[in-house]
Amino acid sequence: MLKVLLSPAKSLNLESKCFKEPTVPLFEKEAQDMVNKLKKLTPKALSQLMSISEDLAQLNWSRFQNWRELEENPKAIQPIFSFSGEVYRGLDASSFDNESIVYAQDTIRILSGLYGMLKPLDGISPYRLEMGSKFSPKAKQKSLYEFWGNQITECMKGELNNSDVIVNLASKEYTRVLNLRNISNRVITPVFKDYKNGKLKTIMVYAKKARGSMARYIVSNRIENLENLKGFNTDSYTLDSNLSSENEWVFIR
Repeated sequence: MLKVLLSPAKSLNLESKCFKEPTVPLFEKEAQDMVNKLKKLTPKALSQLMSISEDLAQLNWSRFQNWRELEENPKAIQPIFSFSGEVYRGLDASSFDNESIVYAQDTIRILSGLYGMLKPLDGISPYRLEMGSKFSPKAKQKSLYEFWGNQITECMKGELNNSDVIVNLASKEYTRVLNLRNISNRVITPVFKDYKNGKLKTIMVYAKKARGSMARYIVSNRIENLENLKGFNTDSYTLDSNLSSENEWVFIR
C-alpha cells in the first residue's frame, strides 16, 4: 500500500462540508499545549512570529482564542475539505465519492505544525502555524522541529507495514519534521517541472497543484502497486526516466 504525505494549507474554507463524524487528532493534547501558549501572545507578537500582516495576525489571534478540542467543538472542520491551497485544489476532495473518502482516510497523512500529523477526516479548529515557526510550548526549545522531535516519525512507523511505500508529496519544510532515515520503508519523492523559456524549472504554484493531483490519482485509482504510479499523467505531466533517480521521480510537461 502507498502512504501519501501532504503539507497543510494556509488558506481555509470554513464553509466546507464534513463527512460523517470527525475523527480525533492523535496529537490533540500537544496541540492544546501549544494553543495555551499561543493564546498569551498579542496580535503584534503573532505577526512577528508568523511574518504575516496585522490583519492576518488579528484573524489568527481570534482563532487561537476560540480554539477547542474536538469533544468541545461542534463547528470542527476536516482538513481534506477545509484546506484550500493549490495542493488541495489539485486533490479536489469535495468531488470524491464516499468510497474514495474512506480510502483517502487510510492513505493520506497531512503534516501539521500545530497538530503534528492529521488524518483527512480529523476534526480540527481553524488555525495557522507553519512547521518552520520559531516557536515551542516548552521553554528550552526554539522551534517546532525540536518540539515534535521523533514523535511524528514514530507515529508514522507505527502505521506502516513492511511492504508499504511512502509517497512524499509534502514540502521540504514539513518533511523535515520526519527522520526518514529512521524509517526502513521506501520513500519516493515526486518532483514536478515545467518548461519555461526552453528550460525545465520547478514552478511552485504548478508543482503544488500537481502534488495534490497525484494524491488524487492515487486515491481515485486505488494505486497500491508503486509501478502503477509511473502512469500519472494529470495535466499532461509524464515521468521522465532519464531525469529520475531510484527514489526521486521527475515528472515534466
